[in-house]
Amino acid sequence: MALTASPAQGIQMLSVQPDTKPKGCAGCNRKIKDRYLLKALDKYWHEDCLKCACCDCRLGEVGSTLYTKANLILCRRDYLRLFGVTGNCAACSKLIPAFEMVMRAKENVYHLDCFACQLCNQRFCVGDKFFLKNNMILCQTDYEEGLMKEGYAPQVR
Repeated sequence: MALTASPAQGIQMLSVQPDTKPKGCAGCNRKIKDRYLLKALDKYWHEDCLKCACCDCRLGEVGSTLYTKANLILCRRDYLRLFGVTGNCAACSKLIPAFEMVMRAKENVYHLDCFACQLCNQRFCVGDKFFLKNNMILCQTDYEEGLMKEGYAPQVR
């Protein structure tokens, strides 16, 4: 679910110095007389003019990164929605949109809600141990019970 090449570009907010000649905005071509301006793609912009081509959000407010592809200036979410790689959840087999947060275990990718023990449905929190056995996510209890049924106990330290 990773993009091969990163078209991410940085956005800088700069304070306009009163003694400098006003710069032209790459979005509207008017002079920037505001207190602040944005610098992105080696051009200067009014804060209102640097927007995502899809959702119209102001990119200076969304973060310090914008994405470009196919002559579009995009926010991260729309870039991933349009050009990101999608895949299927290893637990439910449903599509995972490229912009959605996921959990990974080896080569398997999961929706956040699907990342739970596949026997008892216990959800995992940050720092919880989980086990991957035969491509199934298991909590420690179910993993150890499975080992006991197979005739050997895990080594506990």
